[in-house]
Amino acid sequence: MGKEVDYKKFTWVIKDFCSLQSRKIYSDEFVADGCKWRLFAFPKGNGTVEYLSLYLDVAGSEFLPDGWRRHVDFNLRVVNQLSEDLSLVTKATKHWFDASAVDFGFTSMFPLNELREENGGFLVNGELKIVAEVAVLEVIGKLDVTEECEETTKALSKLDENDAVESKDLLKEASSVKEYVDVNGFRVFPSQVESVRCIFERHPKIAEFCPKNRHLRSACMNVLLSLIETLCQPTQELSKGDLADADDALGYLFVAGLNLNWLKEKLEQVSEKKEKEEAGETRVQEIEEDLKKLKQKCSDMEAQLEKEKADVSVARAPLSFDDVV
Repeated sequence: MGKEVDYKKFTWVIKDFCSLQSRKIYSDEFVADGCKWRLFAFPKGNGTVEYLSLYLDVAGSEFLPDGWRRHVDFNLRVVNQLSEDLSLVTKATKHWFDASAVDFGFTSMFPLNELREENGGFLVNGELKIVAEVAVLEVIGKLDVTEECEETTKALSKLDENDAVESKDLLKEASSVKEYVDVNGFRVFPSQVESVRCIFERHPKIAEFCPKNRHLRSACMNVLLSLIETLCQPTQELSKGDLADADDALGYLFVAGLNLNWLKEKLEQVSEKKEKEEAGETRVQEIEEDLKKLKQKCSDMEAQLEKEKADVSVARAPLSFDDVV
């Protein structure tokens, strides 16, 4: 008998689906079998198709070492929220992900006209629910370092000044990957060493953060790296929810004892850029609509001008002899 496949289930709830303006949107990241993933979708279809387009993506693939490959069995489902029995739109496949193919999925996942049907059950209170089930069959190269990041972020979210003992146990359980390099007392993964050293060079005070619990130190560094990665994303790929989560995570790091005023300033800058982007998109739409109306008015005036010219030409024409006699 073959090895039983263990699927990781991930649910993505997309709010205000019909109001989305972005061409492409991303889910939160999740971990399956030590590898980090995310979903992304084209709410109005990828290209000319009138379908919801949905894909599985290797999150942080640009940071993986050369030669990595992952063989994955996965399925994606659009959920009917009125009845699970009606959630028949499930597509499944197996795929080898690598540096040349970091995402894979279905361009024609679900017809948009059916998706938007009133009382159809797929859109409830403006929310669309998607479920992904992912099983990693084989990994070539190291496991994704971000599995620890996800678990430690969860651990930090439960951190409270009055339950330090419980938090230590939780953070210890979160540390499950065995390959580490020590950088100024922080246990990090080999692929993180260059980034961590750069952080210490530019912000040496971080090295002063030295709680006795090494798991807490490592957990905080992983969350810090994850935050920096988030802030480096294009604003169109960041939602307000992503920025709110980043602000919460930053708050946990402050509570843990890290002085990150410089990162707080960067988060505020990114938040301001996001607001400017959204305001700009609204203004662009308004200008495009005004321009469309002006173009139509110009077209109407040109047609009227040609008519008036024709009338003037007729009025200027002299009568012929036959017309007079």
